[in-house]
Amino acid sequence: MLRIVLTAALLCGSTAVFAQELTTAQRDACMGDYQKFCKSVTPGGGRIIACLAKESDTLTPAGTKVVAEAEKK
Repeated sequence: MLRIVLTAALLCGSTAVFAQELTTAQRDACMGDYQKFCKSVTPGGGRIIACLAKESDTLTPAGTKVVAEAEKK
């Protein structure tokens, strides 16, 4: 159980880094997707990029690109 909790914490921590590194242009590029799919998600801690990643099949091409770039970092 402890191993699962630690793994989850590490994954959440790395997602937070992705969110902090998004540029203004990247945020603007996926704003429509955010408004459509993740508007109820509280910003911070990588929650928005995680939400967008869950919706990757339905994102705009610009939103898909932003999520892909965030996952590479």
